Amino acid sequence: MIPNITFVIQGLAFFAVVWLVMKFGWPHIIAAIEERQQKIAEGLAAADRAKAELKDADARVADEIKKARAQAAEIIEKASQQANQIVDKAKADALLEAARVKATAQAEIDGMAGKAREALRTRYRRLRCRARRRSCSARSTRTRTRRCWTSS
Repeated sequence: MIPNITFVIQGLAFFAVVWLVMKFGWPHIIAAIEERQQKIAEGLAAADRAKAELKDADARVADEIKKARAQAAEIIEKASQQANQIVDKAKADALLEAARVKATAQAEIDGMAGKAREALRTRYRRLRCRARRRSCSARSTRTRTRRCWTSS
């Protein structure tokens, strides 16, 4: 059995097309595939580099945040210390002012007490003299009256 001639021609045409594609088209197709593979590899490498840079940037950001928090804590601590110093100074100033006011008041009280004592002494002397005068006038003795006036 001889094969059908159309079948043979179709087979020859197929092999001719395959040979033409292998000779002229295949290198272009392979070059395009390799170029595409290279671009994909470059894209993946760039993505890996970007991922590494992102990790580094995240680490730097975390480090900066940590430094900022430490600095903020330090500033808060200094402010707290300064506030405590201001409060302590205000307390000390208030105590000094209180002591000064107390000393002034005590001096004023002492002066007033001295004046009151002196006024009481004067009043006591007058009352004593008045009592002596009454006592003396009751006895009607002139010499005793003089003594009353001179002994005070």
